[in-house]
Amino acid sequence: GNKRKYRIIDFKRASKEDLVEGTVTRIEYDPNRSGFICLLQHEVDRGDDPSMLLPKHVTLSYILCPRGITIGTKVQASKFEALDMQVGNAMQLRFIPVGTLVHNVEITPGKGGQFARSAGTSAQLLERDEESNRALLRMQSKEVRYVQLNCMATIGEVSNPEHKNESWGKAGRSRWYGFRPKTRGVAMNPVDHPHGGGEGKKGTARPPVNKQGRAVKGQRTVRNLSPLIKTPRWKVKMQKKK
Repeated sequence: GNKRKYRIIDFKRASKEDLVEGTVTRIEYDPNRSGFICLLQHEVDRGDDPSMLLPKHVTLSYILCPRGITIGTKVQASKFEALDMQVGNAMQLRFIPVGTLVHNVEITPGKGGQFARSAGTSAQLLERDEESNRALLRMQSKEVRYVQLNCMATIGEVSNPEHKNESWGKAGRSRWYGFRPKTRGVAMNPVDHPHGGGEGKKGTARPPVNKQGRAVKGQRTVRNLSPLIKTPRWKVKMQKKK
């Protein structure tokens, strides 16, 4: 596929104790993810340091672009204080009101956001429990799970919600992304695949297996659930069918 240059994204937003402020200067396309990213400009006060020519030093960072944000918007991030409920602001879940849509949610405090990072996604905060130090979130997949209250999250949804409606249009575009053609097992010879051979179109002639002969349909796909998952997504789907 085509070469891509990786953009280093700040998933932590506030790794230190002080308040981090930034101004959105650009909204950009990122070939490594489905949502857009935006460039933040931070002004760091250097105080009386004589080595600095200017009292303020400008630093830049990329973050996931929230839906509805515009150039010139000021966003903030803090680990230890409540901020305005403005799209793009990041804080701990303990400071966010119940019912708010959030994205870029941490699983482990301080590790950086891992949930709800792709285009148009978000998680909804359902409840907070100060005694157990846990928050209950409904994920995009409708799975309901617990996360620690001191995990960071960003207000709003991820940008580019129309990504799911995008059509690649031709086989060549798949090749740009690095996807090569896949040959079906029934189209091969017996030496190449368990489904191969036969006169004419014979089908698999056995329960479907992969190239190594292991069953690929009817096998258990759900792993042992984490104790943090209250309602798995497969159970939500079963309830909808009823």
